[in-house]
Amino acid sequence: MNNFMIGMYGKFDYKKFDRDFRKDFYGVEACLFENESDIENLANEAKEKDFEFGIHFPLRAGISKLRDPQFLSLNEEIKKSAYKQIEEELIYIKQKQISPKYILFHYPKPVILKENFDMSNWRFANSSEYTFEFEYSYEKFKKDSEYLFKWLSKKSFEYSFIPVLEFDALNKYICEDNFLESMLEKYKNIKICLDTGRLHLQHKIDSDFNDIEIIKRFSKYTAVVHLWNFKLGGVPHFPALPNLKTEEGFASIEDYLKIIRGKNKNVKIMFEHRSDLISDEELDSCYSWISEILE
Repeated sequence: MNNFMIGMYGKFDYKKFDRDFRKDFYGVEACLFENESDIENLANEAKEKDFEFGIHFPLRAGISKLRDPQFLSLNEEIKKSAYKQIEEELIYIKQKQISPKYILFHYPKPVILKENFDMSNWRFANSSEYTFEFEYSYEKFKKDSEYLFKWLSKKSFEYSFIPVLEFDALNKYICEDNFLESMLEKYKNIKICLDTGRLHLQHKIDSDFNDIEIIKRFSKYTAVVHLWNFKLGGVPHFPALPNLKTEEGFASIEDYLKIIRGKNKNVKIMFEHRSDLISDEELDSCYSWISEILE
């Protein structure tokens, strides 16, 4: 379990920490903390209890209207604003003298969708968070993505963190081409986050999307797995329990993790689930089951 993490969103929640965290866990992933005191609590607890932490950008709530910076926006002003927002947050983190192991960003953002993509189950804050493939050329996608990789790589050395790109909904430019692998080979300090719930959801709503193939292709570049389970019409971010069956519509978590573990033994498992939905016994069962799969 020394590669396990829990998420903290909105604040450093001591009740959740005391219930969900185990002394041999790797650390915590923090996002959208509303108060300075919670950031200080995170840093102090990490030092005192000797665990690491990562940041799901941004660390601070309220610094922008949307959580995810739109560094691939077709609007040049929005794109410039996204890079400025990231830089300002990096400066703040450095000034606070806190040292996240990684900082995670959703990619691509805006999401680039095929025209008939079923958005009814995908969570977008507003229409600015997505565009369509017919509006966004492959050449522009490659140009803007390479700029992002080059910029993040430079900032990672300047501010001492690992940039992690979490897959949002994926498009044909990623699924049908090896461009992204070429970027990950060129900028080796940039890593991927595979989100089990998102991968399963896109597999269910997009007949052209192969979740297993994506996992096979990108596992070796993966630093973090966001682990949760889901079925259409069900509760998002449900814990990955051994009794949730694929024939009932849930993701094949065991298959996912066996593929990932076979290609990457250092990956961190971040339980991005709602542990409040289950009992203490079920939470222990979740941790034990995932540990057994990975071993």
